[in-house]
Amino acid sequence: MTNPLLSKSPLPFEMPAFDILTAEHYVEAVRHGIAEQLAAIATMTSSGEEPTFGNTTEAFEASGETLRRAVMAFSNVRPSHGTEDIVEVDAEIQALLTEHQDTVHLDAQLHSRLAAVEASGGLNGEQQRLSSETLRTFSQAGAGLDDAGKERLRALNAEISALSTRYGTLLLDGMNDAAVLFESAQELEGLSEAEIASASRAATAAGHQGGYLLTLVLPTQQPALARLEREESRRRLFEASTRRGQDGQNRTLDLGASMARLRAERAALLGYEHHAAYVLEGQTAPSVEAVRERLAGLIPGALANAATEAQTMAELAGREIAPWDRAYYSARVQREKYAVDAAALKPWFELDRVIHDGVFAAATRLYGVTFSERHDLPVYHPEVRVWEVTDADGSTLGLFLGDYFARPTKSGGAWMNSIRDGASFFDELPVVTNNLNIPAPADGQPALVTLDECRTLFHEFGHALHGLFANGIYPSLAGTSVPRDFVEYPSQVNEMWQFDTDLISEYARHIDTGDPLPAGALQKIQDAQLWGEGFSTTEYLAAALLDLEWHSLAAGEDPGDPVEFEDRVLREAGFSPEVIVPRYRTGYFKHIFDGGYSAGYYSYIWSEVLDADTVEWFTENGGGTRANGDRFRNELLARGNTRDPLESYTAFRGREARLAPLLVRRGLAAAAR
Repeated sequence: MTNPLLSKSPLPFEMPAFDILTAEHYVEAVRHGIAEQLAAIATMTSSGEEPTFGNTTEAFEASGETLRRAVMAFSNVRPSHGTEDIVEVDAEIQALLTEHQDTVHLDAQLHSRLAAVEASGGLNGEQQRLSSETLRTFSQAGAGLDDAGKERLRALNAEISALSTRYGTLLLDGMNDAAVLFESAQELEGLSEAEIASASRAATAAGHQGGYLLTLVLPTQQPALARLEREESRRRLFEASTRRGQDGQNRTLDLGASMARLRAERAALLGYEHHAAYVLEGQTAPSVEAVRERLAGLIPGALANAATEAQTMAELAGREIAPWDRAYYSARVQREKYAVDAAALKPWFELDRVIHDGVFAAATRLYGVTFSERHDLPVYHPEVRVWEVTDADGSTLGLFLGDYFARPTKSGGAWMNSIRDGASFFDELPVVTNNLNIPAPADGQPALVTLDECRTLFHEFGHALHGLFANGIYPSLAGTSVPRDFVEYPSQVNEMWQFDTDLISEYARHIDTGDPLPAGALQKIQDAQLWGEGFSTTEYLAAALLDLEWHSLAAGEDPGDPVEFEDRVLREAGFSPEVIVPRYRTGYFKHIFDGGYSAGYYSYIWSEVLDADTVEWFTENGGGTRANGDRFRNELLARGNTRDPLESYTAFRGREARLAPLLVRRGLAAAAR
């Protein structure tokens, strides 16, 4: 059979033929695409023509279309449905790509031509942006090194890539292996009948007939901790979560530490103080010092709020609470003080209704876009759903794929990805995906989501809109191809519609009766928003700081034992690791060791400054109106990286962002005074 990836897909939207693609197809297409791009570059650099934007920068952007097609398809399948055959070829593909990127970025002739175009001037806005960003990428990738430096860089990149791939594989295996087996349903007291039935099915599927298996999600805090009545059950689940990556065949701690050391060496080779300084070049944050100062400035207030929350929970418990108690007693405070029972609210949040009458409806109201489900396009797993997205003027915007349920072949967490970028240069429309890990319901039963999962649906769709609204020429600048510390901002803004009064009255309907939320329930939920913010902010800041310190190591600096390094970093910043466990620890910090966020986990709080300021703007200007949505879309979402993202923010907001709205949202305003 001819490899479908070697030519443009004849399917609508150039959708990959996922139903017939094999692991071997991906490997072959990557190899073919690499050879194709190298041949195009060789033709360009040997032409003897004077470098121009068209015959150099634009020609480079055009090269490697087959490779791009293959990589984008594989990059969607690998984390979403990493079957055994896909996992087996992952390391080979990543090694091929790393070697190829080095070959391209270290090509002295190509770099020289790109630099000549940049120096020549006379480019328009988007051309200039592409030229500058392309040249910066080459410079950061080591184009200016001598031959010995380039050789060492290639070796470092290959080793880091291999370690990252291995880390991701062991992380998923370890998360599956760390699932906690309980012998009786009584040990799961507090969980719903549906959740207990799901645990029973999971145990049976894993070969433990008659048992109950609680599988893990990626962060430290596990959803069931808020509802398990028995402390011993909570302790077992929490310790299984926090010990991931520390023991046995799935130990990832040493891989993470090795990556941090190798990244430090690479940064020094490239002329940077450390990996964090290397990463921060090209971000919206001006420096590592600015990031460190922002984090340090938020820690005291967050710790104070967390201490107040701990005292409230201790009074309720009649004792000091352990880390595995926090979610449980926090939920009890919500129920008893704020009259909010998150578990009892689940029947009002049915997945399909949240998607259609909440997430999609918000986009329709703000931007005029509509959604129609399609069943005629191939997908990589039967659970994946496809919607065609139509703009207000009737034109087709692109495709949206929703992959919502957890499964053993899927990585933990939630994310957005692109299968096609949507750029006029290739005359293509965007095809974007959202992945979540919502527990699958029993056959014939509706899927209900928690308030947190509901927020994640809105968040990830904010990323999807960023991709769908791409309105640029070049794929390298399209949609979410923005600095890492900016990319979370549009998705965070989209979370504001979760509790919009008009929307929630439509999408939050009881699964059996169709009744809206009980009178006053929304106000109670909103009144309780600040409750738990101290712990939430603190565990996030602890993880962000841990990431920053791992990647502030100097070349040759030995961090020592990874667990001791963690403990030292947290204590020096004022955290008590016995009380505050980071949202992610080194053993399961996928973001920074297998997710592209190394020295970048700070991005969430950094971009939340823009988010909170934007929410204030919407609130002050009439909320979710079409006019407001069009302004946000046209000045920000559609722009992608076609201009400096902070210029886009200023064009939208009319000024630079202010910190105050974030401090109010996080309950830190008093501490900042």
